Amino acid sequence: MNRHRIAVIGLGQRIAHVLGAMVEVGWMLEVAGYADPDPVGLPILGGFGIDPGRAYRDETDLLAHGPFDLVMIGSPNHLHQAHLEAAFAAGFPIFCEKPIVRTRGETLTLARRLAGGPTPALYVGLVMRSMPIVREVIARIDAGELGELVSVDATEHLHPEHGAYLARNWRRREAYGGSFMLDKVCHDFDIFGRIAGGRAATVASFGGRRLFHPGRADAPKTYEDDSPAYALRDAGWAGANDPFHSDMDLNDHQVAIVRYETGLALAFHSNSHVALQERRWYVAGTDGTLIADLVRNKLMVRRALDRRKPERIDFATRTADLHNGADQAMALDLKATIEEGRAFPVTARESMEAGLTVMAMDEAAARGVAVDCSPMWAEFDAASAISAMA
Repeated sequence: MNRHRIAVIGLGQRIAHVLGAMVEVGWMLEVAGYADPDPVGLPILGGFGIDPGRAYRDETDLLAHGPFDLVMIGSPNHLHQAHLEAAFAAGFPIFCEKPIVRTRGETLTLARRLAGGPTPALYVGLVMRSMPIVREVIARIDAGELGELVSVDATEHLHPEHGAYLARNWRRREAYGGSFMLDKVCHDFDIFGRIAGGRAATVASFGGRRLFHPGRADAPKTYEDDSPAYALRDAGWAGANDPFHSDMDLNDHQVAIVRYETGLALAFHSNSHVALQERRWYVAGTDGTLIADLVRNKLMVRRALDRRKPERIDFATRTADLHNGADQAMALDLKATIEEGRAFPVTARESMEAGLTVMAMDEAAARGVAVDCSPMWAEFDAASAISAMA
């Protein structure tokens, strides 16, 4: 069995959970070391029984002590670009958490870098691509069970604890994480682009900050049973104590509509403080409809002219992080890619396209206009084709 030597740049909470999932599914790994001035993921690694290895001064120092079978980047989003550049220069395969980069400028820089010459393999942690229920959704659509896709209604509604975590965690600041939608739902828009079979053509969006702000500082801080609210999880690096008094500068709710170049129309509704948690995709085609309930991990499908009961599939696995076994599935995908040469479920280009789609929605919300995405894609394609023009 292969044993893999791993370097970690940014030992945060998320990358620690990914490493734990890798061990759970049978990876033989050695974390040779990490670079992180505030490694908040250390206790999580300890809980999985993983030795974090040596602490290095910075990523340059760490990468100089290779070779590594995999460099894992789990730093805050604003550091991804620099850490990717360092890992590219070192020449070792890379796993980077989503979103791969944070801004349109960083996306174009990365596209030019990937197109400009040979780079190490790059895998992106868009974990929903590995979820069994999502794979089933894609397979059903690819098989033509729904006919031509016409419209999608999708949601991502967070319970108050999760929303409060985002309002206290480093993701609350645009300078660190990008937008609320970019960090939270780039997963979904990666899948939507995949099933649409094309890119977003026009987007519009509205949102704001009406839930976690000082004007609601006197809102109740306990549940009806007197248990404390809004403090379930440690806020991690650069965390704030109070979600209502933090320096958050992002939306805490947002809606968007998207018209894809293939004609698919999509409506998306996200809210970070709800009593009835939901992450659901309602996909309607000319010949059938499916509903994917990603919280309860259940799928329902029926043909349009079928009066029988819908087909129902319960994928059974439920986890508190709502990934519902996807971390383990992604760990298996990564293992199969590295050890057997199988294709990883999502490419770096697809991850950049998902990010750009969300960035266009954020631009639409900020400007209060519908945004034509064609100039954005032209710019991205030009950056991606730089090697052809050299």
